[in-house]
Amino acid sequence: MDARGCGEPEPSSCGGKRLERSQPKTLQAFRNRTFRTLWSASVVSNTGGMIQLVGAAWLMTLLSSSERMVALVQASVTLPLMVISLIAGVLADNYERRSVMLAAQIMMLAVSSLLATLVLAGWMTPWLLLALTFFISVGTALHYPSWQASFTDLVPREDLPSAATMNAMGMNITRSLGPAIGGFVVATFGIGAAFLINAASYLAIIVGLAAWRPIRPERRLPRESFYGALEAGIRYFAASSNIINICIRGFIFGFAAISMQALLPLVARDVLVADAMVYGLLLAAFGSGAVCGALVAARIRSHLSIEQICKLSFVVFALAAICLAYVGHVWISCLALFVGGASWININSLLNVAVQMSVPRWVLGRMIAIFMTFIFGGMALGSWTWGMVSESFGLQAAFVAAAIVLFCGLLWGYVWPVLAYPATDLDPLNHFKAPAVRLDLNSSSGPVAIMVEYEIAEGDVAAFLQAMETWRRIRLRDGARRWSLLRDIEAPDHWIESYHVASWTDYIRHVDRRTVADQHVLERLTALHCGQKPMRVHRMVGRHMISRAGSASTAPFPEPI
Repeated sequence: MDARGCGEPEPSSCGGKRLERSQPKTLQAFRNRTFRTLWSASVVSNTGGMIQLVGAAWLMTLLSSSERMVALVQASVTLPLMVISLIAGVLADNYERRSVMLAAQIMMLAVSSLLATLVLAGWMTPWLLLALTFFISVGTALHYPSWQASFTDLVPREDLPSAATMNAMGMNITRSLGPAIGGFVVATFGIGAAFLINAASYLAIIVGLAAWRPIRPERRLPRESFYGALEAGIRYFAASSNIINICIRGFIFGFAAISMQALLPLVARDVLVADAMVYGLLLAAFGSGAVCGALVAARIRSHLSIEQICKLSFVVFALAAICLAYVGHVWISCLALFVGGASWININSLLNVAVQMSVPRWVLGRMIAIFMTFIFGGMALGSWTWGMVSESFGLQAAFVAAAIVLFCGLLWGYVWPVLAYPATDLDPLNHFKAPAVRLDLNSSSGPVAIMVEYEIAEGDVAAFLQAMETWRRIRLRDGARRWSLLRDIEAPDHWIESYHVASWTDYIRHVDRRTVADQHVLERLTALHCGQKPMRVHRMVGRHMISRAGSASTAPFPEPI
């Protein structure tokens, strides 16, 4: 499927031109005070979450002797991030994102406080611990799509790479420091203290979100139903080949690269024959590499395209994985983990930015949620897969197999490269004029059929069909159904494009979703139209029964733009 089929402007490919050399510096997003405040609060909150995870895992070893129950602690954390992300994306696009984040943080504060209270009172059980850990992770899953989609509200478009990179760096800082702090807190002050610290950590971001006053865009249309919004997000994803490609590359990398973190305890124990202190050193090396990789990310982006950075990250991580399996030296292993961490943050932040810069605001939360589902799904499946491979065939075989998958991801990029969109204008076109409606319509009137008439000269038919294929995908992406293109057998120059939408509201919403980037396709079709009069548009509403006079609702409907 061609990426241009979605009505997107000509993107640059891996072998094409590089990104603009005027890329923002890595810390550019910190110029925005609100982003700086919320980022700092997010780091504090995520660190508290890592402390809570350490406490929960250790508490489970005291509550149950079953290895399965201990493993379920990690599963209760990752499962909501896979299952609930798309629901969270619908909420992020349908409601004010600040309110969604506040609700998620308050929910996590309440559940964490309950968890700490039950532990301190001595009333905790294994299944209750899993349930509360699961609900805390539900709050995290609800928070992330709204938080990442809010970058467009917090910083200018040119600072989005910086914001995404700093967000990824913040998460890796917490992954590096959180377990160490958590272990110290649990050993020194007890498990209850770890849960109390986590509960308190949510206050910082709650205060930051409460103080933020984002600009609320005027809502001219009724809010989409949950299932309608879910269907619209999936439909947009299915019609956006570049987003699909980004998610697949993210899944491949997450599936293979998680082997390094999942098998790292075995590397410390079996390859290096070391203790927990060396394991902590290895974790610190990976986290330090991620932080340093984030700091040089902008410089790398100024010299390489997104696809070139993706290929480099796949290769470097594969070599680092092989090095871990065969080199039994602590400091060389730390070096491998350092470059692995740098590759990890560069590819994840770049793919995240590619999603954010490739979709319009109305569906941004859902696309980020789908991207997160692919990433976390790959990691969850990879953790289980490489553990099974290591147990059955050995640690070295697991790392070699993961490296082979990474090299397959490298080859994928030569066939389906990730495309860069440095200058796409995804703002609403806002050129729609309300038709002269002479029927009593309300927001639910429908179905609505639309027919557009074209006059195309015989010599322009090939160009018309090519442009119409792109236009068809734009229509379907934005909500059209049952699209068709008809040619008059008696007057071959006469063409009719037709499609349906479920209701009058859906039609207004469909037209409202058209972006400035789609305008060039419409201009091309207009230029090919050779009729003496402009293209004629017919909008017709379906009638399933004859209603009594005056029974139709005449509720006022907001005038579309």
